[in-house]
Amino acid sequence: MSTPPEIVEPWLDEGNNKHPVPDTVPPGPRPDPARTRVNKTVFIGSAAGVIGIALWAILDRGSANTVIGSAVTWVGETFGWWYSLIVVAVLAFVLFVAVSRVGRIRLGPDHSRPAFNIFTWTAMLFAAGIGIDLMFFSVSEPVTQYLAPPTGEASTVEAARQAMVWTLFHYGILGWGLYALMGLALGYFAYRHNLPLSIRSALYPILGKRIHGPLGHAVDIAALLGAIFGIATSLGIGVAQLNYGLSFQFGIPENPLVQIALIAVAVVMATISVLTGVEKGIRRLSELNIVLAIALMIFILVTGSTRFLFDGLVNNIGDTLSRFPSMALDTFAYDRPDEWLNGWTLFFWAWWIAWAPFVGLFLARISRGRTLREFVFGVLVVPFAFILLWISIFGNSALEVVMGGNAEFGETAMNQPERAFYGLLEQYPMVPLSAAAATFTGLLFYVTSADSGALVMSNFSSHLKDADSDGPKWLRVFWAVTTGLLTLGMLLVGGVPTLQSATVIMGLPFSVVLVFIMLGLYKALRLESALADSYQAGLHSVLSSRTNTAEGAGSRHGWRHRLARAMDYPGHLEAQRFVREVAVPALAEVREDLCARGLKARLETSTVEAFGIDTADLCVELDGERTFKYQIYPVQRDIPAHSRPGAGSSKYYRIEVFSLEGSHGYNLMGYCKDEVIADVLDHYEVHLEFLQQHRDTLPYSTVAENVPPKADWETDYKSVGEPAGVNPKETP
Repeated sequence: MSTPPEIVEPWLDEGNNKHPVPDTVPPGPRPDPARTRVNKTVFIGSAAGVIGIALWAILDRGSANTVIGSAVTWVGETFGWWYSLIVVAVLAFVLFVAVSRVGRIRLGPDHSRPAFNIFTWTAMLFAAGIGIDLMFFSVSEPVTQYLAPPTGEASTVEAARQAMVWTLFHYGILGWGLYALMGLALGYFAYRHNLPLSIRSALYPILGKRIHGPLGHAVDIAALLGAIFGIATSLGIGVAQLNYGLSFQFGIPENPLVQIALIAVAVVMATISVLTGVEKGIRRLSELNIVLAIALMIFILVTGSTRFLFDGLVNNIGDTLSRFPSMALDTFAYDRPDEWLNGWTLFFWAWWIAWAPFVGLFLARISRGRTLREFVFGVLVVPFAFILLWISIFGNSALEVVMGGNAEFGETAMNQPERAFYGLLEQYPMVPLSAAAATFTGLLFYVTSADSGALVMSNFSSHLKDADSDGPKWLRVFWAVTTGLLTLGMLLVGGVPTLQSATVIMGLPFSVVLVFIMLGLYKALRLESALADSYQAGLHSVLSSRTNTAEGAGSRHGWRHRLARAMDYPGHLEAQRFVREVAVPALAEVREDLCARGLKARLETSTVEAFGIDTADLCVELDGERTFKYQIYPVQRDIPAHSRPGAGSSKYYRIEVFSLEGSHGYNLMGYCKDEVIADVLDHYEVHLEFLQQHRDTLPYSTVAENVPPKADWETDYKSVGEPAGVNPKETP
């Protein structure tokens, strides 16, 4: 599968409008926000499972091979239909989210904006789309499907068309749908609801507080076991292909000793990476990989049969579109090729499932601020567009060689797939140079697989202090070594086929978790949609009724005051004066009256150091139901060019209203104290009405729980220069 580069994200968005609007956190054991700790249950459970399997495979190869073979046969025959159904269901779900009205919701508060522009973001999605396994299968699978198709006659024109469609099907939209689901779930609950960046967070709407107990641990262990077997499979493929590449170029023998040495190299380089902090270097090497991969693709396109390759590309697109619906749910019920299904379709679906938490985490971390619609369509379209080009060019080139009469190449590609890519390069000029580029590209993908995999597995087995933290360095080293040990054990048992079989088995438990992830995300999104409707309708009704009364009209000081507010661009001193002399006293009066009525209301203020302007939060806890929050926060904007003075500052300040979902998008500057109080009460009345209407649903959603004390809230706000410090204090 693909191996995304490690990203160090610059938390400065394009609009300079990120603010510390904390989201809800479920009750239960919560890690110390000051540090990252190991999740002992998940770590011990998953580590014991992986090390036990690896040692068993190394010490008792015969028994391991027999058990794994029997198990994969049973899983394929019993649950083959389930794998086909779940991947289609996931794709349908993410498409539904994208095209429905909830597609406008952001991975983060409403006011958040993407940290990366569209070009950089799509480039990183593109980077997530290739890996050494794509080099491995882009040549071997089309040839294998052509010479030994699951149905129909081999070595025909129809077999060639079917071979390309099967390859694109296995590397296509269904797999990226799994990545999109995990990215949505991780990003939505982490960045919008401030939950831990772990799989269990997506299940909170279903399991509630139980995610902190054995059920939550079991989910994370299942995800981690699936991920490590998926990564080990990629490393095993990389070992086999790199071993042959070194033999092809330098005459180094193909044997277990060389493969052990390659595994050791990956572990050592991954260890150096996590200990010396060279993640940025790995990122640059990954970007270099992409350049080399594109260069290889262009080389084949230019030096090969260019016209045939373009014809084949268009033909492949048409065949994929026309045959996809019937292939997606084809379980071969009437003539079932069990061995083919286990080795190809079921393996790929289990492999995608195993890699989904890994790649989903990467996709979530680069997509904060994107709408769900942007995220889904970007993930489904951008990487697959490159994969389509790569597989079509290399796959059709390989088929052209076989169909041209080179039977020896065909037999090699089918029976020794690790040699297929180099065998194809031999058919073209400048083979020493192209083979060297292929080996170097494969080596870098191989190393970054070990490095990135160790990082993600350490995250999944830790209590992270925030969504942007990583697991301890020693834990990353442990997982790098353990992955190498597992890869070695599986290769000694039976090579790449055994790794594929183990992946089919280990992907089954997590495929069940995917169902609950979809249900949890659906519940949360449905509730959020209802909340948006309630606020929109409720505030509109309240404001309309207030404006239509004589009291309401008078309280707005007339149209001249309204026009003056619209044309006023206050500076720092005016904004600070408004907060301290109008807004905070208004919120204090509301808090005092709420407390007098027996409610748990608190008002907290702090200073946004980037601006030197205060911010204030009024929170009302409602006995376990969703906490009411009304926050005022300074936002800096550019003065429009037509109103900009000839000299002086080009910036002005707005005092915006925020709730748990983010900014409501309007400015309080110019309001009097009574108007601020009225605005708070408008929001409070709508919040109570929403709770009344949805009380049966709320207890099962993360957005129903109380907000933690402000001292535990983290800020990701950055504006002109340094981040704003948050030093909460009780307002007298």
